[in-house]
Formats: sequence, C-alpha cells, structure tokens
Amino acid sequence: MKKLCAFTISFLLLKFSLILDSLTESSCFWRIKHNEEVDGDLRTDCVFFLFVTPEPVEEDFYNTIIDFRIPKGKYEFFLVLFFATDEINRNPYLLPNMSLNFSFVVGFCFGTLEIMDELNLLQNNTSRILNYDCGISVCDVELTGPSWTTSLKLMTYDRHPKIFFGPYHPILSDNIQFPYVCQIAQKDTCLPKAMVSLMLYFTWTWVGLVVSDDDQGIQFLSDLREEMRRKGVCLAFVNVVPENMQLYMTRAGIYEKQIMTSSAKVVIIYGEMNSTLEVSFRRWEYLGIHRIWVTTSRWDVTTSKINFSLDHFYGTVTFAHHHGKVSKFFNFMQTMNTSKYPVDISQMRTKWNYFNCSICKTNYSSMNHCPFNTTLEWLSQHKFDMILSEEGYNLYNAVYAVAHTYHEIIFQQVDSQHIAKTQGIFYDCHQMASLLRNRVFINPVGELVNMNLREKLCAEYDIYNIWNFPHGFGLKVKIGSYSSYFPQSQQLHISEDIESSIGETPPKVPTSTCSVKCTPGFRKFHQEQTADCCFDCAWCPENEISNETDMEQCVSCPDDHYSNAEHTHCLQRHVSFLAYEDPLGMTLACMSLCFSAFTALVLGAFVKYNDTPIVKANNRILSYILLISITFCFLCSLLFIGHPNIVTCILQQTIFGVFFTVAVSTVLAKTITVVLAFKLTTPGRRIRGMLVSGAPNFVIPICTMVQLVLCGIWLVTSPPFIDTDTHSEHGQIIIVCNKGSVIAFHFVLGYLGSLALGSFTVAFLARNLPDRFNEAKFLTFSMLVFCSVWVTFLPVYHSTKGKVMVIVEVFSILASSVGLLGCIFVPKCYVILMRPNSNSLQNYRDKSLY
Repeated sequence: MKKLCAFTISFLLLKFSLILDSLTESSCFWRIKHNEEVDGDLRTDCVFFLFVTPEPVEEDFYNTIIDFRIPKGKYEFFLVLFFATDEINRNPYLLPNMSLNFSFVVGFCFGTLEIMDELNLLQNNTSRILNYDCGISVCDVELTGPSWTTSLKLMTYDRHPKIFFGPYHPILSDNIQFPYVCQIAQKDTCLPKAMVSLMLYFTWTWVGLVVSDDDQGIQFLSDLREEMRRKGVCLAFVNVVPENMQLYMTRAGIYEKQIMTSSAKVVIIYGEMNSTLEVSFRRWEYLGIHRIWVTTSRWDVTTSKINFSLDHFYGTVTFAHHHGKVSKFFNFMQTMNTSKYPVDISQMRTKWNYFNCSICKTNYSSMNHCPFNTTLEWLSQHKFDMILSEEGYNLYNAVYAVAHTYHEIIFQQVDSQHIAKTQGIFYDCHQMASLLRNRVFINPVGELVNMNLREKLCAEYDIYNIWNFPHGFGLKVKIGSYSSYFPQSQQLHISEDIESSIGETPPKVPTSTCSVKCTPGFRKFHQEQTADCCFDCAWCPENEISNETDMEQCVSCPDDHYSNAEHTHCLQRHVSFLAYEDPLGMTLACMSLCFSAFTALVLGAFVKYNDTPIVKANNRILSYILLISITFCFLCSLLFIGHPNIVTCILQQTIFGVFFTVAVSTVLAKTITVVLAFKLTTPGRRIRGMLVSGAPNFVIPICTMVQLVLCGIWLVTSPPFIDTDTHSEHGQIIIVCNKGSVIAFHFVLGYLGSLALGSFTVAFLARNLPDRFNEAKFLTFSMLVFCSVWVTFLPVYHSTKGKVMVIVEVFSILASSVGLLGCIFVPKCYVILMRPNSNSLQNYRDKSLY
C-alpha cells in the first residue's frame, strides 16, 4: 500500500512537471536542503565498474546489487549511469549484440569509512560486487570521483584502467606515476582570466583570495596574481590555508580577522572540498560574514542561513564548465521503469540535494524586494527539470568514452579473428588505458570530447549566482558565460536581465574597491607603498581635464582651448587683443588722435607767430622738431592697438624708441641752447661760434643714430614676433607682440632713460638763469614728469600680463608725451594766444626802464 501511494504521488509530480515544461523554458535552478541532514555522506567518493556482457541486462540485475537506500547526495551518479547505459544499450550502432553494465564498491558512496578499510573491502569482495568471476587479470574500467583526495589513493591500488570524473587535477595527469588513469574534465587553464574578466565587468578591483596550501592552489595564486596585475585588479589579502588541521586551528583567528576587517566585498575561494578550506568557509558563514564568494562549481553549496535578502547580490558566484543539456535525461526520468531500477522517485523529488532542478526563464530584475512568502509562491509556480551537474556530465561522458573504447577493441578482435573465450572480458589493461587516453568522439549532445586534449584546451564557463533563500531553499541563476575563443571584447557575456537590474536603484551589485572612484575632473594620486588600486583623488591642474573615471593622468587642453570650471571638457578660447572696438582701446586711440591733433595745433600756432620773441628766443627750429616728434609719439601708440601682425610688432618698439629719442634729445638740445645763450653775456668767441653755427642741434642726429644702431642690433639678433598669451585671462587667447630680446628692449629703454636723465640734470642746473624768456624751468619740469612716468612704468609693466601689459605701455607713451607737451608748450601758448602784450620785446624793455 505504501509503495502504491508513493508511486501515485511520484506519477502526479511528474505529470505536473510535464504540464509546466510545455509552458516554460529553463534558465535557472533551485534545490532544497534540509538542515537535519548531515553532509558527511555527501563528500565521499564513488567507485563504479563498467563491463560488457554478450547477453542483455537481466531485469532484476540492479535490484540484486542495489539492496539498500541510495543516499540522496549520490542519486545523480546512479541515475546518470542508469540513463547512459540504457541509452548505449538501445543504440544499435554502438556495442551491437553487447550490453554495457555497471557495478560499484559498496564501501564507497555510502559512508565515511577509512580509506584502508575501503581498500580491504574492495579487495575482499570483488567477486560479489561484480556478480561474476572476473579473476585478477580482467581489465574492467573504473570510474572514480568526484573528490581527488580519496581517489588518489585508489589510483595506485591496481592496474585497472580508470577514469576520474571529478575536477581536473594536474597530479593525475602524470602518465608515469599514473599510467592507467584518465581524466574526463577539462583543466582550468583559463579560469583566472575568466574570473578577472568578471571582476572588471562589475568593477571589483579590490578582492580577497583564499586558496589551499597545495601545488594546485599555489599555481592558481600565481596565475591569478599575474592576470590581475595585467588588468589592474588588486588583492586585498591572500589566505593560504594549510591542509593540516592543527596548523590551521592556530591560524584560524588570523584568517577570520583578516576577512572581517578587509574592505573587500568579494572573496575568491579555490581549493578542494573535504579540507580545512571548507572548514573555514563554513565557519565564516556561521559567523555571518556576508561576502560575494567567487569560486568553482565544486563549491556549489547552499547554506541554512535564514537572514537573506534579494535586494543584494550577495551569495556565491560559481564558474562551471559549459556543457550542453542532455534533453533525453528528463524523458528517461519520466518513463523510468522502477521495477528495473530500484530508486524511490518520490523521495528523490522531495529530498533532492546538490542536484539542479530547473525553473522557468524569469526576469532577474523582477525579483527585487520579494518577501519570503512571495518567493515560495514564485518558486511553486515553476517547473522541475533534471539538469546534470558538472560531475554528472563528466560521468556521462566517461561512460560513453568507455563504450567507444570497448567498441573499438571488440572490432579489433573481430578483424584479427581473435575472439575471447568469454566475449566482453579483456585482459590487456595497457591497451585499454592507451585507447581511453586518446579517445575522441562526439557525445549524443553533439559536443566533441577529446580525452587527449583535456589538459591543453581552454574550457568554456557558465557563470552562476547562487542565492540562499530562507529555510534551505536555494536558487541558482545563470548570469553569464565566458569563452576565450571569442574576441577580447566578447569573451565575457552577461545576461541582459542582469545588466538591466544593475542599472536600477538601489543597485544590486555592491562595489568592491580600495578607494572611491575618481570622478571626471580628478586624477589618481598614488601614495608610496600602497597597492595600485589604492589611491587618492587629486584635482586636475589648470588647463588640464579628465573626462573619464579613474584616469591616471589629466590631459592638457590644446593651446586654443581651455578647461571648464569642472575640468571635464576643453572649451574653445576666444581670441582677444587690445582692439579698437574695446572701450579701453577706443579710449586710448581717441586720446592719441586728440593729443596729436592738439600738438599739431600748437605747431601751427608756433609757425604763425614765429617772429614773436617767445618763439624766437627758444630756438624755433628745435621747437618745431620737438612738436613734430611729440606728434609722432602720440601717433605711435596706435601701433599697439588693433590685431597685431608682424609689421606692427616690429614697428611698435622701434618707432617708439626712435621718436622718443628724437623728442628727448631735442629737449637736451634746447637746454644746451639756453645755457649757451646765457654764456653769450661773457666774453668768448668760441661760445658765440658754437651758438651761431647751431652746434647744439647736432645732439639730435647723434643721439638718434645711437638709438637706431641699438634698434638695428635688436631686429637682427632677436626681433619682436606675434605671440599668444593663454594664461593672463581665463578662456582667452590674447594675441600680443613678444619683445623677442628682452635685453635689447631694456637697452632701448635704458638709453632713452639716460638721455632723459641728462636733459633733466642740465635743465635743473639752468633753471634760475636770469632771462625773460628762459624756458629752463619748463624743461626741468617736463623731464621730471617724463622720468617719473617711465620709472613708474617699469615695475607696473613687469607685474602685468597679456593685454594689460600693452595698455600700460600705451598709457605710459601718452602720459610722457602729454608731460612734454604740457610742461613745455602750454605756458608758451598761453602767452602767445592769451597775453600777446607780454610777447613783445619793446614791452619787456619799457618795463625794465622803470
């Protein structure tokens, strides 16, 4: 009655799953783990024997050898063997007229016996296990796995060909030490690259690493460290967990403190289960350490923690070797003849552990903020499907590898007309192992299996995220894949549902970085003796930008651009110069024209009243020359206004220097003339001759010639040129005339200043000479103003930049010219125009009589 009820329940469950299967498509998996179950029996290895017989499999064959309850953790292996052998036996092209059977060692898969006890059990009960007398020389193939720690000892037990269906291990690939051992799994050669690609995708640049202290763990550490170094990912800490339990216990506290105090939110775990590494992992979970555990499929485990939220990405991310789906497996499970295969389907359905059960394709992002009761409701609405684990798929391929090898040996025997007395019994173990090691075939899924290249080829990976639901529910979601055979940018593929959920608020995927990202406008600033991933953020210097996150160096803007206030973009500079359109430029230009016009009017007045005593008494020719030179001094300031070009840049300083030299040397000549005129009252033909011959007038060409020589040397050695000033005003390119040789410029100014100082000295000494029309006082005051302007000009000029420097020079030219004009000629014009009576020699004599 109980069996009938169990069968009815299992039938209804299968029927329900069929209905859901027709409506949905699988993309993620769920499992149930009961807390009362111990994990001890889940970690033991299994040893299966494959052999062929010439007669069909007896109906009660497996009922005879399986007379016990199969632990639920090992259901997958038995079901895979049931399915694979049944599929092969139904294939008329593979092992025709033969049957492939399997048997097993009772001591393995079903308990935690010591290895020596299991070996003794294997030796003493071989005949009972295999159900026929094979003898010690018969070569049947052993399938062992999934843990290599126990299987390693079994590899040296006898010379039977063996296939290890657990994860690839380098030790077992040693053909000298293990000549009869083959591995069906692929080597994790590209695993470091795959993991680092995932780190870069989620910007996890600060991660921890926990590896086992063995050759495989150290090699993985070396490969991962090198790949991280190339890609810019840093290790926050490295825990190399010793295999010795006593040594581990002395360091366990250090490991826990290190992982709890580290800011890394992502921890990579690499090593074997059934080790101190697993003890560490279980202890960290017990302590409530929440991290993203990145590891391999062998760590595909669920925990009993109940404080879990779907609002975060925390959980376990596993890398599993990609393999196709064995679609017929589910159909086999639905139609399984339970009288032939002694398995309790109902128990398997309700207590399935470590065996992936698929649910429907669901939008990853739609599971945000799901309460527990909603989650259960969501799970209950989706289908079951049997998806092989990585070890189960390896076992499936191993069975086919053995079948193809048996097939080849049998045909070799037929071709050589050498048929064994008992067909299906083989004695050449070396031949069997050699054929297995070089076996190449295409499995029913359509994938190529090359036993000889499992170590050399890079495996393709499926990436899963395991969520731990309350009360032991586990959800395993495929979030992406990795293949090294695609271009670099396409090797890692992340599900679109995952990508859309990452952009939501709050974000699901936490960050794991040593430092906060440097936003655009900042650059990384590395401190000494710190990891490359640990840095400070420094503001970009002036006129430099960073338009990306975490830039190592800021980029300088081109000369015709400038950085914005945030230092994130370069903006086009506006060309600027002292233009006539500018208010200040227009003002200076108007002042220059007005003063030059006023000077011309003064010159006209002097020409008109050239016979008056005040004009004649002060050397009319020198007055004319001085007025003309002052006019040109006013006009030369226009060369500094407007868009500079090479002609104006050269003429600016030379014309300024020459005309001001003429003006100052004229003032000096006038001063000398005054002194000589006063000396005429004393006897002496030489002084009269000098005054009559106009010798003071030669001061002007001599002084001007010296200035022309200085300007010529300046133009030949380093002439002025057009230059741009990008620093004086933000966002402006100021076009200015560069002086070229600063030394030559200062020589020109210095020579002009020495002439002015000489004129001031002579005029100051002659200021009190008794003459009615003596202009020595006016000359003295004009030179005082002139020297004051240019002495003030030098410090102000050198403290300014760009357009302001040009304005200062133009203003100094105008001010000094106004000083000469106003101090020398304005008083005379006042007398000429406003007091003509005073401009008469007769009136001067009449006044002197009284």
